[in-house]
Amino acid sequence: AQGPHPSRIAAGIAPPAPRTMPAPMTTVHARQAMTPIEGGKRTFGERCEAFISRLSTRNWFWQKVCSLIWLPFAFRSGITLRRATENRFTAVLPFTRGNRNWYNAMAGAALLGNSEVAAGLFLFGRVGSDYIVVCKRMEYKFLRPCVGPALYDIVPKQDLDELIRAGGEFNIDLEMDIRQQVKDHGRQKRVGKCFITFHCAPKAMMKARALRKAKAAERTEPSAPATDTNA
Repeated sequence: AQGPHPSRIAAGIAPPAPRTMPAPMTTVHARQAMTPIEGGKRTFGERCEAFISRLSTRNWFWQKVCSLIWLPFAFRSGITLRRATENRFTAVLPFTRGNRNWYNAMAGAALLGNSEVAAGLFLFGRVGSDYIVVCKRMEYKFLRPCVGPALYDIVPKQDLDELIRAGGEFNIDLEMDIRQQVKDHGRQKRVGKCFITFHCAPKAMMKARALRKAKAAERTEPSAPATDTNA
């Protein structure tokens, strides 16, 4: 950086204070900036939605009840989620008649569709009812036929807890190995592999963004012309 000009020193003028750039707003600051006034008070419908969302992740029974009403595809397939280790979850897709095809093997549509369901159940159970979870991209590789129950081994590629603590919206990549369950606890055959990306956004942030857009639209909307009542 250059020093003050010699003419300014001779005239006894103090050099200007150095300009500092403001620090960038992190996602933590963005979440703290969303005051309850900006996001608005939660309505009765939003409180009911949050209660039902928490209820659906409490245990297997309420998960099945909520799936029957809001996610009939998962209810009919019979998929369930269970914890394998601290950072690894497994979903089980039963080998029922509704999930089999004409050749008495697991239908490809059942394996593909339940991949999104399994990953969504895992992610929704981790982020909680305060987030909106949307699938952005999914890639599935069929490796061999599945002639038994399918196990979805779900592993997040990023530190999900760190992303949640940071606040704000984020993308999360999940990797799943789909294997055929063996009754005698032998070697499980890998029948597919899935890569899926979800976008997670806090509901309070989405609501505050919608309110800001509505207020901006009201300011830019031209006023209606006044009518002459004397005509």
